[in-house]
Amino acid sequence: MRVLEHVHPLKLIDLQQVKNEDVEESEEEDEEKDLVPQDEFSCICKRCDEVINEYYRYYYKCTKCDISLHKFCAEVPTTIKHTSHPHPLTLYKRSEDWICLYCQRLHIKGVSYLCSACYWDNHKGIDVNCVVEVDKRRIYHPSHPHPLVSLITSPILCLCQACGKTHKGIFFLCTTCPNFTIHTDCIFLPKSLLIQQTTNGIFRHTHPLTLSYSFPEAEQRAKYKPKCRVCNGRFDPDRENLWIYKCEKCIYYVHLDCATSASTSESFMLILFIGGGQSIKNFKDVDYPNLLRLPFPDQTYSLPKHLFFKAPGPTAYAEVSLQIINHEHELILVDTESIGSTSLKINESIMCHNPMKKIELLCNACVRPITEAPFYKCNASEDERCNFALHEWCTRLPTKLDNHPGHPQHTLFLMSNAPHGFFNIYRCKFCYLPCNGYAYGCVRCRVYIDVNCGFMPKKITHESHPNHLLSIVEAGYNKECLVCSNLVHHRLSFGCRTCNVYIHPACALLLPRTIRHPYDKHPMHLSYLPIENHKSEYFCEICEEELNPHKCFYHCDMCSQSVHIECAPSILQSETETHSEYQYKYESKSKVYSFSNVKFGSIHKTANHPHPLLLAPGIADDGRCSLCYTGLQHKIILRCLECPFAIDECCFKRLNKS
Repeated sequence: MRVLEHVHPLKLIDLQQVKNEDVEESEEEDEEKDLVPQDEFSCICKRCDEVINEYYRYYYKCTKCDISLHKFCAEVPTTIKHTSHPHPLTLYKRSEDWICLYCQRLHIKGVSYLCSACYWDNHKGIDVNCVVEVDKRRIYHPSHPHPLVSLITSPILCLCQACGKTHKGIFFLCTTCPNFTIHTDCIFLPKSLLIQQTTNGIFRHTHPLTLSYSFPEAEQRAKYKPKCRVCNGRFDPDRENLWIYKCEKCIYYVHLDCATSASTSESFMLILFIGGGQSIKNFKDVDYPNLLRLPFPDQTYSLPKHLFFKAPGPTAYAEVSLQIINHEHELILVDTESIGSTSLKINESIMCHNPMKKIELLCNACVRPITEAPFYKCNASEDERCNFALHEWCTRLPTKLDNHPGHPQHTLFLMSNAPHGFFNIYRCKFCYLPCNGYAYGCVRCRVYIDVNCGFMPKKITHESHPNHLLSIVEAGYNKECLVCSNLVHHRLSFGCRTCNVYIHPACALLLPRTIRHPYDKHPMHLSYLPIENHKSEYFCEICEEELNPHKCFYHCDMCSQSVHIECAPSILQSETETHSEYQYKYESKSKVYSFSNVKFGSIHKTANHPHPLLLAPGIADDGRCSLCYTGLQHKIILRCLECPFAIDECCFKRLNKS
């Protein structure tokens, strides 16, 4: 059938302009539409029966009837005189398949030029592309300001500016900008996708991910330099024009090839081991019946409780340990009956640890909260101000340990007071945190390990890296902790060699899955990634500073409140400026609160000051040392209970020597 000129006026439509107007309108509509991928514009050209979409940018639409035409189809003349043929060529719409006389390619219907003067087979014709080739191969892509033209010659090996990889195939190039080429696989990627569909359900996200044509370095810094949520790799700040898929609401970013890697199973499995998702389990539960699965459920759990809570009644260990305690006052076993009794001197002070009421009761052995009976407590008078207490299970600690990975050379013996330290405060050889609880020590080597790290198993699992065993290893240079993102620094840590993943022992042991504190009436849960649908910026409720959601933090889903992991334990101290990058960079090497293993509150006297001094963590309100005038915040200090006198550790030692 011969193609005739359309009888009605045709209006030229600019799809890019229409899209911009739609975006402005959609910003005012309900956000629930973001949960559903938006359909892209498409219609059928009435002349060639092929799709019209936004990549062509322009098309013609009849003002009176439902007819749409590609711009080049509408502008192709119905009759031409071409240099390749001696007779005029007329445009026909074909109802059968045909072969182009020039390029010899088979065409499924569509339109072609025919010569009415020559006798041509009904299955022959001249492709419009061969007549108006350049117009047909030109597209307008939103990623680039200039038109792009496809190279339909043989496939070439070239660098794609969209994904940053070298491909062999057909490319679109810009005739204005040198070396700007995009592979056809990338240029026609969907504007939005559900990652669970493109990764066979292994990676999941609530919202569709939107295709973005750049990720500028300034934007990366503003988002705390996020990692790809599939491969866990960084985004190259020097190649900020590479395309990515993202969800701005949830701070969710994915490399272009990672978002569509399921098509190449071998490379996808490599990404899977590195980045997470529904990883394949690399061990059998039956082979590890006593495997420690971290984090602990809440603040009341510890390794001693995990190991000794179910042990039967008083044992020889309990008797020996109580002898080693050698506490100067009488200890009384507090159970549910004794709490209700009025005969005990300690009755008025028997209150278990309760962060919601700002009541602190810590065990002197493991320095973990005592939240329920039975436990041992000092029966000294209130005037003596002794806050000594022990979990019942901590009285069953073994008196020695052999072959501990932190010091396998010698046997470690249980000590209630580690020598050589400031008020018996030592630095644990395994987690590197200061501690004044019980220790397993080697006096000859001056090596001390706190009782939590003393029973550290050789293998664990952790929900931040599920389904893979983590073993005690010495991490190499420049390795990051998966939980806190701080460097591990050649120290003993829990590692997965397969995935090159490491976790500080302190981060594994001292960060429970849930915490309670008076700033929020609901439990706060440990979060390893940004929260979906978070409606505001991230700020810590304790220190009121910004919070990096790509690092581990505590979050309340009900109230949308968040807390730094290092700020959470300091609620009882009423700290106003807890979070300190300097402190955790140069002290503990992990972002666990540095004094998690220190029990404060003991009273001390010195001949050089008339009032009793309280062992306490230095906070901003303490100001400067009364002797050397250095800042006291983030230090272990002695604070006077009756006057504004406060000193740090060094000044106390000098004061006692004088």
